[in-house]
Amino acid sequence: MIRRKWPAAGVGVLLAALTAGLALPSAAVAGEPTGRDAPQVDLVLDVSGSMRTRDIDGQSRMAAAKQAFNEVLDATPEEVELGIRTLGADYPGDDRKEGCKDTAQLYPVGPLDRTEAKTAVATLSPTGWTPIGPALLEAAGDFEEGDGSKRIVLISDGEDTCAPLDPCEVAREIAARGIGLTIDTLGLVPNAKLSRQLSCIAEATGGTYTSVEHQDELAERVNELVDRAAEPVVTPVAAEGAASCAKAPTLESGLYTDREEFGQQRWYRVDVLPGQELRASVSVAADRAVNPDHGVLLRAVTVHDREIVRGEAAGTGRTDVLSTGLRYPKPERDDDDGDKPAAETVCLAVTHSFSPGAGVKTTPGLPLELTIDVVEGPDGSSDVASFGLGRGWWLLGTLVLAGFLAGLVWGWLSRWRFAVWRTS
Repeated sequence: MIRRKWPAAGVGVLLAALTAGLALPSAAVAGEPTGRDAPQVDLVLDVSGSMRTRDIDGQSRMAAAKQAFNEVLDATPEEVELGIRTLGADYPGDDRKEGCKDTAQLYPVGPLDRTEAKTAVATLSPTGWTPIGPALLEAAGDFEEGDGSKRIVLISDGEDTCAPLDPCEVAREIAARGIGLTIDTLGLVPNAKLSRQLSCIAEATGGTYTSVEHQDELAERVNELVDRAAEPVVTPVAAEGAASCAKAPTLESGLYTDREEFGQQRWYRVDVLPGQELRASVSVAADRAVNPDHGVLLRAVTVHDREIVRGEAAGTGRTDVLSTGLRYPKPERDDDDGDKPAAETVCLAVTHSFSPGAGVKTTPGLPLELTIDVVEGPDGSSDVASFGLGRGWWLLGTLVLAGFLAGLVWGWLSRWRFAVWRTS
């Protein structure tokens, strides 16, 4: 299952910018695509003993993974630098301490030699433990520096066997470094505990979790993730919200990142001209242990503190990211005196009700990502502001009237047929 949340714009980037020190030069444009360096992908493959199990299309999990890797290596775009790391591939013994060190770089992240990479994969044989946490820590260091996208694709058929090093906490630690690294996970067994662990790892960095049970599904999904790495990266611009609207920064369309303390409210300002529509969304990430039952509230208010519209979402701790959004269309002015139309300042207030777990540091605040989009609004935007449906009211009325008329005609025809039947 792939988890998606609206608004999708920006949730993946949010957890890639989990440090408060993220800052761009003042000349940077909000949401400006980056990625001048080559995108990099590190495939992390579980080669533990359980990969011998023969339950994927009549072959072992290892054989299915090898076949999928060969297809992926053939299809990898030329601009993508790809590497392969293993976990549980070398140590066959019973010493847990040694087994939890068993992770190695099979093929370094860099320009891809398909023949060499395939040869390396062909040598793999299911062997040892499942040190997911240690492998992720090592994989985070496999990448070269640069502003290209960085993605780990973890493929495993079992839970981590190296507790107390929780792989979910490892993923949160990696995300907190602010290096723009996304971890996607794929599970080869439809197991609830494995799904929870792999989902947590993925969500901590804005990645995805997918359960696959067939070789072709595995190859297709890994190919999608490798291709996604080649897509342009949008880097959020650091913005520092204020404690009140009067002191808030004025933002233009773009992607912004900030941090919000527990129990704090952050304010931002956006100018909206008549005929334009403001679309805003916010995502708040729990980059540390928090208590369950929390929420996120995004409000649009006037400078006189009159609420215009709000968006809110609630969570129970099943995900590390909570998102909500709103839309506000500003109607066109009826008068046309030739003067330049005045913009309305809309104040956006972000509040969250996350609370820290016992013994958890409260600073810095939780990372939030704010997406602002000011676009030309549709005709009749005043209807949208008043009712929330705009022209949909006309369509709804037409459908109701058509249904009413159709009912009358059908009733008349039914009575006529019945009368004809009685007299025949």
